[in-house]
Amino acid sequence: MIDLSVRPHPTAPHTRVITLDRPDARNAYSDAMIDSLCAALDAAEDDDDVRVVVLTGAGRAFSAGGDLKAMRDHEGMFGGDSVRLRTAYARHIQRVPRRLMAFDKPIVAAINGPAIGAGLDLACMCDLRVAASTARFGSTFVTLGLVPGDGGAAFLARVVGLPHATRLALTGDVIDAQEALALGLVHEVVDPASLLDAAGAFATRIARNAPVAVRLTKQALLRSWDLPIEAALELAATYQGIAQRTEDADAGVDALLHRSTPEFRGR
Repeated sequence: MIDLSVRPHPTAPHTRVITLDRPDARNAYSDAMIDSLCAALDAAEDDDDVRVVVLTGAGRAFSAGGDLKAMRDHEGMFGGDSVRLRTAYARHIQRVPRRLMAFDKPIVAAINGPAIGAGLDLACMCDLRVAASTARFGSTFVTLGLVPGDGGAAFLARVVGLPHATRLALTGDVIDAQEALALGLVHEVVDPASLLDAAGAFATRIARNAPVAVRLTKQALLRSWDLPIEAALELAATYQGIAQRTEDADAGVDALLHRSTPEFRGR
Protein backbone atom coordinates (compact mmCIF):
# COMPACT_ATOMS: atom_id res chain seq x y z
CA MET A 1 0.00 0.00 0.00
CA ILE A 2 1.24 3.49 -0.89
CA ASP A 3 0.15 7.14 -1.07
CA LEU A 4 0.17 7.64 2.70
CA SER A 5 2.63 8.01 5.58
CA VAL A 6 2.15 7.66 9.34
CA ARG A 7 4.39 9.06 12.08
CA PRO A 8 4.21 10.33 15.67
CA HIS A 9 3.45 14.03 16.03
CA PRO A 10 6.71 15.84 16.84
CA THR A 11 5.33 17.80 19.81
CA ALA A 12 1.92 16.36 20.76
CA PRO A 13 1.94 13.26 22.99
CA HIS A 14 -0.31 10.30 22.18
CA THR A 15 -0.86 11.68 18.66
CA ARG A 16 -0.21 10.16 15.23
CA VAL A 17 0.06 12.13 12.00
CA ILE A 18 -1.40 10.55 8.88
CA THR A 19 -0.26 12.28 5.69
CA LEU A 20 -1.93 11.88 2.32
CA ASP A 21 1.20 11.40 0.24
CA ARG A 22 0.41 11.78 -3.43
CA PRO A 23 1.56 15.35 -4.03
CA ASP A 24 1.95 15.02 -7.81
CA ALA A 25 -1.81 14.40 -7.99
CA ARG A 26 -2.59 16.99 -5.30
CA ASN A 27 -3.33 14.08 -2.97
CA ALA A 28 -6.35 12.93 -4.98
CA TYR A 29 -7.79 9.57 -4.00
CA SER A 30 -6.36 6.37 -5.42
CA ASP A 31 -7.33 2.80 -4.56
CA ALA A 32 -4.02 2.47 -2.72
CA MET A 33 -4.63 5.64 -0.71
CA ILE A 34 -8.08 4.46 0.38
CA ASP A 35 -6.66 1.08 1.41
CA SER A 36 -3.77 2.72 3.28
CA LEU A 37 -5.95 5.29 5.03
CA CYS A 38 -8.37 2.65 6.30
CA ALA A 39 -5.46 0.44 7.41
CA ALA A 40 -3.78 3.36 9.21
CA LEU A 41 -7.00 4.16 11.04
CA ASP A 42 -7.37 0.51 12.02
CA ALA A 43 -3.85 0.54 13.46
CA ALA A 44 -4.40 3.81 15.32
CA GLU A 45 -7.66 2.58 16.80
CA ASP A 46 -6.02 -0.63 18.03
CA ASP A 47 -3.06 1.22 19.61
CA ASP A 48 -3.91 2.27 23.16
CA ASP A 49 -1.09 4.83 23.13
CA VAL A 50 -2.80 6.75 20.32
CA ARG A 51 -5.47 9.10 21.62
CA VAL A 52 -5.72 11.59 18.72
CA VAL A 53 -4.97 11.50 14.98
CA VAL A 54 -3.90 14.48 12.85
CA LEU A 55 -4.69 14.18 9.14
CA THR A 56 -2.84 16.37 6.63
CA GLY A 57 -1.58 16.42 3.04
CA ALA A 58 1.88 16.30 1.51
CA GLY A 59 3.02 19.14 -0.73
CA ARG A 60 0.88 22.17 -1.50
CA ALA A 61 -2.60 20.60 -1.31
CA PHE A 62 -4.64 18.93 1.38
CA SER A 63 -6.60 16.91 -1.18
CA ALA A 64 -8.11 17.48 -4.60
CA GLY A 65 -10.59 14.67 -3.93
CA GLY A 66 -11.30 12.43 -6.90
CA ASP A 67 -8.67 11.73 -9.54
CA LEU A 68 -9.86 13.71 -12.57
CA LYS A 69 -7.65 11.84 -15.03
CA ALA A 70 -9.11 8.53 -13.92
CA MET A 71 -12.60 10.04 -14.21
CA ARG A 72 -11.87 11.30 -17.71
CA ASP A 73 -10.52 7.96 -18.83
CA HIS A 74 -13.23 5.94 -17.02
CA GLU A 75 -10.50 3.93 -15.30
CA GLY A 76 -10.16 2.13 -11.97
CA MET A 77 -12.92 3.00 -9.53
CA PHE A 78 -14.47 5.27 -12.18
CA GLY A 79 -14.89 2.61 -14.86
CA GLY A 80 -17.96 0.86 -16.18
CA ASP A 81 -21.61 1.79 -16.70
CA SER A 82 -23.83 3.62 -14.21
CA VAL A 83 -24.74 0.47 -12.28
CA ARG A 84 -21.11 -0.59 -11.90
CA LEU A 85 -20.07 2.96 -11.02
CA ARG A 86 -22.71 3.18 -8.29
CA THR A 87 -21.38 -0.05 -6.80
CA ALA A 88 -17.80 1.21 -7.07
CA TYR A 89 -18.62 4.34 -5.09
CA ALA A 90 -20.18 2.26 -2.34
CA ARG A 91 -17.27 -0.19 -2.23
CA HIS A 92 -14.36 2.21 -2.70
CA ILE A 93 -14.68 5.94 -1.99
CA GLN A 94 -17.48 5.50 0.53
CA ARG A 95 -15.21 3.24 2.57
CA VAL A 96 -13.62 6.46 3.77
CA PRO A 97 -16.69 8.10 5.39
CA ARG A 98 -17.83 4.78 6.79
CA ARG A 99 -14.43 4.15 8.38
CA LEU A 100 -14.14 7.70 9.72
CA MET A 101 -17.63 7.63 11.23
CA ALA A 102 -16.80 4.36 12.99
CA PHE A 103 -13.40 5.63 14.19
CA ASP A 104 -13.94 6.55 17.82
CA LYS A 105 -10.80 8.61 18.48
CA PRO A 106 -10.76 12.32 17.60
CA ILE A 107 -9.27 13.36 14.26
CA VAL A 108 -7.89 16.86 13.64
CA ALA A 109 -7.60 17.91 9.99
CA ALA A 110 -4.51 20.06 9.39
CA ILE A 111 -5.53 21.61 6.08
CA ASN A 112 -2.28 22.69 4.47
CA GLY A 113 -3.65 23.75 1.10
CA PRO A 114 -6.65 23.41 -1.22
CA ALA A 115 -9.39 21.05 -0.01
CA ILE A 116 -11.56 20.67 -3.07
CA GLY A 117 -14.46 18.36 -3.89
CA ALA A 118 -14.01 15.11 -2.01
CA GLY A 119 -10.98 16.73 -0.33
CA LEU A 120 -13.33 19.21 1.35
CA ASP A 121 -15.63 16.35 2.24
CA LEU A 122 -12.72 14.49 3.84
CA ALA A 123 -11.93 17.54 5.97
CA CYS A 124 -15.59 17.73 7.04
CA MET A 125 -15.47 14.08 8.11
CA CYS A 126 -12.82 14.98 10.70
CA ASP A 127 -13.76 16.27 14.14
CA LEU A 128 -11.72 19.48 14.20
CA ARG A 129 -10.21 21.52 11.37
CA VAL A 130 -7.19 23.82 11.46
CA ALA A 131 -6.31 25.59 8.21
CA ALA A 132 -3.24 27.28 6.84
CA SER A 133 -3.97 30.84 5.73
CA THR A 134 -3.23 29.72 2.17
CA ALA A 135 -5.88 26.97 2.16
CA ARG A 136 -8.86 27.11 -0.16
CA PHE A 137 -12.15 25.23 0.05
CA GLY A 138 -14.69 24.26 -2.57
CA SER A 139 -17.57 21.86 -3.08
CA THR A 140 -17.04 22.06 -6.82
CA PHE A 141 -18.85 18.95 -8.03
CA VAL A 142 -21.56 20.80 -9.98
CA THR A 143 -18.96 22.72 -11.96
CA LEU A 144 -17.85 19.35 -13.38
CA GLY A 145 -21.32 17.95 -13.89
CA LEU A 146 -21.03 15.77 -10.78
CA VAL A 147 -22.56 15.34 -7.34
CA PRO A 148 -20.75 14.60 -4.03
CA GLY A 149 -20.73 10.83 -4.46
CA ASP A 150 -18.79 10.27 -1.24
CA GLY A 151 -21.68 11.64 0.84
CA GLY A 152 -20.09 15.07 1.16
CA ALA A 153 -23.37 16.99 0.94
CA ALA A 154 -24.43 15.55 4.28
CA PHE A 155 -21.05 16.14 5.95
CA LEU A 156 -20.77 19.74 4.72
CA ALA A 157 -24.29 20.51 5.94
CA ARG A 158 -23.50 19.03 9.35
CA VAL A 159 -20.46 21.28 9.68
CA VAL A 160 -21.70 24.65 8.37
CA GLY A 161 -25.48 24.21 8.37
CA LEU A 162 -27.83 23.67 5.44
CA PRO A 163 -28.03 27.30 4.19
CA HIS A 164 -24.25 27.71 3.87
CA ALA A 165 -23.84 24.20 2.49
CA THR A 166 -26.52 24.87 -0.11
CA ARG A 167 -24.75 28.01 -1.32
CA LEU A 168 -21.37 26.31 -1.54
CA ALA A 169 -22.64 23.12 -3.18
CA LEU A 170 -24.94 24.72 -5.76
CA THR A 171 -22.59 27.53 -6.84
CA GLY A 172 -19.34 25.58 -6.65
CA ASP A 173 -17.74 28.69 -5.12
CA VAL A 174 -14.19 28.32 -3.85
CA ILE A 175 -13.62 30.27 -0.63
CA ASP A 176 -10.49 31.28 1.25
CA ALA A 177 -9.49 30.33 4.77
CA GLN A 178 -10.88 33.47 6.39
CA GLU A 179 -14.33 32.95 4.90
CA ALA A 180 -14.13 29.30 5.95
CA LEU A 181 -13.42 30.49 9.49
CA ALA A 182 -16.38 32.89 9.40
CA LEU A 183 -18.69 30.07 8.25
CA GLY A 184 -17.47 27.74 11.00
CA LEU A 185 -15.97 25.38 8.43
CA VAL A 186 -12.62 25.57 10.23
CA HIS A 187 -11.87 26.26 13.88
CA GLU A 188 -8.62 28.17 13.44
CA VAL A 189 -6.52 29.76 10.68
CA VAL A 190 -2.77 29.96 11.15
CA ASP A 191 0.41 30.72 9.27
CA PRO A 192 1.36 27.74 7.07
CA ALA A 193 4.59 27.24 8.99
CA SER A 194 2.62 26.85 12.22
CA LEU A 195 -0.05 24.47 10.93
CA LEU A 196 1.22 21.20 12.37
CA ASP A 197 1.98 22.86 15.71
CA ALA A 198 -1.54 24.35 15.84
CA ALA A 199 -3.10 20.98 15.08
CA GLY A 200 -0.82 19.46 17.71
CA ALA A 201 -2.02 22.00 20.25
CA PHE A 202 -5.61 20.87 19.69
CA ALA A 203 -4.50 17.25 19.91
CA THR A 204 -2.63 17.89 23.18
CA ARG A 205 -5.66 19.52 24.78
CA ILE A 206 -7.75 16.50 23.82
CA ALA A 207 -5.17 13.84 24.71
CA ARG A 208 -4.73 15.12 28.27
CA ASN A 209 -8.35 14.18 29.01
CA ALA A 210 -9.61 10.73 29.96
CA PRO A 211 -9.37 8.57 26.79
CA VAL A 212 -12.48 6.48 27.37
CA ALA A 213 -14.57 9.55 28.13
CA VAL A 214 -13.23 11.32 25.04
CA ARG A 215 -14.09 8.40 22.79
CA LEU A 216 -17.58 8.02 24.23
CA THR A 217 -18.18 11.77 24.03
CA LYS A 218 -17.21 11.79 20.35
CA GLN A 219 -19.65 8.97 19.66
CA ALA A 220 -22.37 10.74 21.64
CA LEU A 221 -21.91 13.85 19.50
CA LEU A 222 -22.01 11.92 16.23
CA ARG A 223 -24.82 9.52 17.08
CA SER A 224 -27.08 12.04 18.85
CA TRP A 225 -27.09 14.45 15.90
CA ASP A 226 -30.24 13.11 14.23
CA LEU A 227 -31.75 11.08 17.08
CA PRO A 228 -35.03 11.96 18.77
CA ILE A 229 -34.30 13.53 22.15
CA GLU A 230 -35.49 10.49 24.10
CA ALA A 231 -33.08 8.25 22.18
CA ALA A 232 -30.27 10.77 22.69
CA LEU A 233 -30.97 10.82 26.43
CA GLU A 234 -30.92 7.02 26.57
CA LEU A 235 -27.58 7.01 24.73
CA ALA A 236 -26.17 9.60 27.15
CA ALA A 237 -27.23 7.56 30.16
CA THR A 238 -25.65 4.42 28.70
CA TYR A 239 -22.35 6.12 27.90
CA GLN A 240 -22.23 7.81 31.29
CA GLY A 241 -22.88 4.50 33.00
CA ILE A 242 -19.80 3.12 31.21
CA ALA A 243 -17.58 6.17 31.78
CA GLN A 244 -18.43 6.71 35.44
CA ARG A 245 -17.23 3.25 36.41
CA THR A 246 -13.77 3.62 34.86
CA GLU A 247 -10.61 4.10 36.90
CA ASP A 248 -10.07 7.39 35.09
CA ALA A 249 -13.39 8.76 36.33
CA ASP A 250 -12.43 7.94 39.91
CA ALA A 251 -9.04 9.59 39.36
CA GLY A 252 -10.61 12.68 37.80
CA VAL A 253 -13.14 13.22 40.58
CA ASP A 254 -10.53 12.58 43.27
CA ALA A 255 -8.09 15.02 41.64
CA LEU A 256 -10.72 17.76 41.47
CA LEU A 257 -11.65 17.26 45.13
CA HIS A 258 -7.98 17.48 46.10
CA ARG A 259 -7.16 20.25 43.61
CA SER A 260 -4.53 18.14 41.90
CA THR A 261 -3.90 17.05 38.30
CA PRO A 262 -5.21 13.60 37.38
CA GLU A 263 -3.14 11.08 35.45
CA PHE A 264 -5.46 9.32 33.08
CA ARG A 265 -4.54 5.80 31.96
CA GLY A 266 -7.35 4.96 29.60
CA ARG A 267 -9.08 2.45 31.81
